[in-house]
Amino acid sequence: MSTESTHCLLVPIPECPALDCLPNKNVKIVVLGARNVGKTALIVRFLTRRFIGDYEANTGALYSRRINLDGEQVFLQVQDTPCVSLQDDAEGLHCQEQINRSIYWADGYMLVFSVMDPGSFRTVVPLYQHVRHIHPRGSIPLIVVGNKSDLPRARAVSAAEGEGLATELGAAYFEVSAREDGEGVYNTFLHLCQEVSRALGPGNGEKRRGGLHLARPKSPNMQELKRRFRQALSARVRAATTL
Repeated sequence: MSTESTHCLLVPIPECPALDCLPNKNVKIVVLGARNVGKTALIVRFLTRRFIGDYEANTGALYSRRINLDGEQVFLQVQDTPCVSLQDDAEGLHCQEQINRSIYWADGYMLVFSVMDPGSFRTVVPLYQHVRHIHPRGSIPLIVVGNKSDLPRARAVSAAEGEGLATELGAAYFEVSAREDGEGVYNTFLHLCQEVSRALGPGNGEKRRGGLHLARPKSPNMQELKRRFRQALSARVRAATTL
């Protein structure tokens, strides 16, 4: 068992000082992608600096934190989402209504695929088109992320293919590993947060779009992350004792 898996303490991303925590703006990002690309793993890695290998079914949790972004106090919300899939004719997506509402709500978009799964890669363009259908005007902060780069022998999508696709979409491209590359994951989210912050401009960036708005969580959902981490750790301990 690895040294990392024996530690139960979760280390969150830095928050604003308690006495000076009135954010100047809200930054809302949504993580989108096909099944088993590691969306939740990326979010957990960003929020806790830890990797959890086992997850329950994704129901679309909304996480929030107050952070300091380039010297500015920001209320950050990260929306996890259920998977999307291509329709049988490969010309559209199966999207739950929750995903559509999340796209409508968000300010920035992370489109994730697995470099091991060509099918998830093929989902990126229709997913981008779906986002643009909901937000047809102007530029939007959006990045493309190839996850699971720590498994080179299983790679099915090259870095050049990922870079080329992102260029076609006018987006930045990042290759990361939620398992092995905590710093890379952090910098990927940081880049998107900075893009959103610049797009929102100074002051409060909260936008109202026709009354559609996801409820603001009462607090960062760290207890849920801790519970998942303990669950995964217990499973690893049980597996180790049976060897």
